[in-house]
Amino acid sequence: MKHRFARLTLAIASCLAMHAALADEVQVAVAANFTAPIQAIAKDFEKDTGHKLVAAYGSTGQFYAQIRNGAPFEVFLAADDSTPAKLEQEKEIVPGSRFTYAIGSLALWSPKTGYVDDKGEVLKKNEFQHLSIANPKTAPYGLAATQVLDKLGLTRQLAGKIVEGQNITQAYQFVSSGNAELGFVALSQIYKDGKVSSGSAWIVPADMHEPIRQDAVILNKGKDNAAAKALVEYLKGPKAAAVIKSYGYEL
Repeated sequence: MKHRFARLTLAIASCLAMHAALADEVQVAVAANFTAPIQAIAKDFEKDTGHKLVAAYGSTGQFYAQIRNGAPFEVFLAADDSTPAKLEQEKEIVPGSRFTYAIGSLALWSPKTGYVDDKGEVLKKNEFQHLSIANPKTAPYGLAATQVLDKLGLTRQLAGKIVEGQNITQAYQFVSSGNAELGFVALSQIYKDGKVSSGSAWIVPADMHEPIRQDAVILNKGKDNAAAKALVEYLKGPKAAAVIKSYGYEL
């Protein structure tokens, strides 16, 4: 009996050791707009694969600079498609790894109920003091916001009221804290399970700005990491797709 128990204990230990050996960590640079979805996806990913996802959040432009300067990221989930394409041209990624994991939506949002109408007419009324956007030089959602203002003919009129966040998270924080009455944010920041979760919002029509195609790549530092490959495959699967759609993204 003792010998049988010892063999069973040894077998369990061996299985656990094999699982630990197979499990790996992946360092991921995540565009700030995708914070909530990747946090939800990470739980299922770790449960289903045994691999651990370690994420850093920020603006796509800042991540590009960090990657070019040797940051230890292995997978990059960008907020656009041009930055990953640029990294591909510069031979910073695993060939063939680039794909579009989500198409983002822009929203004009206020935490105040009824403040933002469903056509964005509040911008033309110009009865606010501050309009928050992400830095258009480094954040694709900020660039999209400036394109919307251009299309509406409001760029000059509102120039003095714009406050810029370093990334879309900070742009959202300016509004949620009351430092700006309203702002352009990623729909994913205010949307869950098919509806705006708080306040009032105008979901900006997609034809008012360039498509926000968000591409993912495996960076060179992740080429031999099984967890990096597993994450990219997981993002293409049905579980991840369901989460991504629930935050207002298109696929």
